[in-house]
Amino acid sequence: MTTSEGSSASRRATWDRLRAPRHPRIWFEILLIAVSYGVYSLIRNAVPEQKAQALRNADWIWRAEHSLGLAFEKTVNHAADSVDWLIVSMNYYYATLHFLVTIGVLVWLYRWHPGRYAAIRMILFSTTAIALLGYYLYPLAPPRLMESENFIDTVLVHQTWGSMASGDLKNMSNQYAAMPSMHIGWSLWCGLAIFALAKAPWARILGLLYPALTLVVIVATANHFWLDAVGGILCLAFGVGLVCAWYGKPPHRLPRYVRGRGARAGAGGGAVGPVPVPEPAAPVAALEADGPAAPVAGAARVP
Repeated sequence: MTTSEGSSASRRATWDRLRAPRHPRIWFEILLIAVSYGVYSLIRNAVPEQKAQALRNADWIWRAEHSLGLAFEKTVNHAADSVDWLIVSMNYYYATLHFLVTIGVLVWLYRWHPGRYAAIRMILFSTTAIALLGYYLYPLAPPRLMESENFIDTVLVHQTWGSMASGDLKNMSNQYAAMPSMHIGWSLWCGLAIFALAKAPWARILGLLYPALTLVVIVATANHFWLDAVGGILCLAFGVGLVCAWYGKPPHRLPRYVRGRGARAGAGGGAVGPVPVPEPAAPVAALEADGPAAPVAGAARVP
């Protein structure tokens, strides 16, 4: 083998090694997620708010939706606000499930699909990274901050806690980072992961219902236009495409288990999952109902 061929083979081996699914390490994953979310929040909130431009963009979005005949956000916002228990529940949904469900799905993937975990986590990270570019390039005011319209800021009206976008916590978060909606990007990531990998039909149905319900919530609470949701879907599509190109196949087609800490290697050295329990050996001879056991063919006769 020539030097150039050896170098090429070495590069291919390195490339294959980088793309190969690995068994995740819990300490690394916790650190990675914590640092990544901290960096995401820091960058998102450091983007210039550009209030005037954000409001102009919101007016443009609103006019575009009217031209499409799909400017229904205000109707949904006022209808939901007229039912106290419903809108209060939606406020808490918006403030909490965005994080809780996403973390829950990450834990589920880590525990039950370790071979696919890194690839699906990479989709989430890629989706979020491209969203940051959207926040920088296209500042957008949410409907509740539009000065020319009569949207209801449901968090302020009902004094619910937890939202970083209203009340006492609003100065800790960029108010004009509404496009794309990561509530939709993350919830659709969760829903598709559950739908693709869960076995129970009820779980797969819940996976599909979760992003649909999230869309209703972000519109009802006047935190997003439905076009923000389209932006979130496009970001997720970018993440999926990137990961499919990296691994050469969709993440749910990767092996469920891989060699690594907590996994056991098979005789061939390949990736394996839980070691199956072997079937009990068949008896040497079957007992007959009213007679002695039949002799085994080829066995020595015992006197």
